[in-house]
Amino acid sequence: MPKRRRICFVTGSRAEFGLMESTLRAIRSHPGLKLQIIATGMHLDPTYGKPLSALFDAGFKPTETVRWSLKAGISPVMYSFAAGSTMTLFGLEYEHLKPDIVLLVGDRVEIFAAAAAAHLMEIPVAHVHGGDRALGQLDDTLRHVITKLSHIHFPATKASAQRLARLGEDEWRIKMVGSPGLDGIQKLAAPWSQFARLNPSLEPRRYAILLFHPASSDLVREAKVASDLFPEILGAGFDHVVILFPNNDPGSRGIRFAWASLEKSLRRDSEMCKCATVVRDLPRPQFLGLLRDAAVLIGNSSAGIIEAASFGTPVINIGDRQKGRERNANVIDVPANAAAIRRALKKVWNNGRPIRFPKKNIYGSGRTSEKIAHILANIPLDERLRRKLIAY
Repeated sequence: MPKRRRICFVTGSRAEFGLMESTLRAIRSHPGLKLQIIATGMHLDPTYGKPLSALFDAGFKPTETVRWSLKAGISPVMYSFAAGSTMTLFGLEYEHLKPDIVLLVGDRVEIFAAAAAAHLMEIPVAHVHGGDRALGQLDDTLRHVITKLSHIHFPATKASAQRLARLGEDEWRIKMVGSPGLDGIQKLAAPWSQFARLNPSLEPRRYAILLFHPASSDLVREAKVASDLFPEILGAGFDHVVILFPNNDPGSRGIRFAWASLEKSLRRDSEMCKCATVVRDLPRPQFLGLLRDAAVLIGNSSAGIIEAASFGTPVINIGDRQKGRERNANVIDVPANAAAIRRALKKVWNNGRPIRFPKKNIYGSGRTSEKIAHILANIPLDERLRRKLIAY
């Protein structure tokens, strides 16, 4: 019987793990593959809930963990330190696990460290969602750097696949499969009955979700932007606002400070508590269910660009963090100023009859995970794959 290929998936955040959960199941059940998981980043940070809970709740167990500095989000220099030290640790884990392929998704800095270590050790890297465009803080640059360190590409859209080719990647390396985060998204989303624990006053399409990530490393600026944003949303007419904690990018501590302060105010004021809920950690099925039934998602999360369209949920995308990404019809882009946000909120709320959009999504419609697992099991792991030469 042929030896099963060891596929080592590196995950640094709950959101990105959720996107890949169906793919991990497909790999785990494939007779020719053996799944390994290295968890790092936000998975190990108690600020975002119980460490590793996202994996355990989904029925997965990390093969190994790699420490990520909890001070990484304070400043760019600490981010740089975390990336460098983590790259060393990834190398040690690869030496121990001896993966045949390292599987990565997206553009986060810990994923860049994982890609660099694998490439230097001559381990083939497979990259999901390469070729996308998203300004973020470092996102666009890091995503394309990871592309050049990767050997197999799984872009989500035709435009992303074309962009990979223009980056000089061989056409045979590029496998357009769609976004794995959309596989089974309707079935995965939790039923409405599960949301009574968040707040008994929640009603479908009467609440807004606020999910805002940092656009800069300036803690004071990010705290102020978040603090100014909440009253605008509260005053728009929604019955309730559900606020989700941000990722751990530089500047995120400013946003977390604003939401933690608001959380304390809500505890002290029973009337105000009826208007808003702060959630520090939310498993993906619950997040998807909340997104499905929301009147609107407000902020700058990639979930608004990719997943929300599958539910027809309107999105008010604020600022430049997602600049460059392909949009579905449900996304309304606005600058980060009060007047523009107010106008967009009024349009979406529509005097208490929130607008909806057709459930059409340019990022795919399913079966991505099966395609990825099949390719990982069958692509030749030879010198042609490992040794890259720019295509032009």
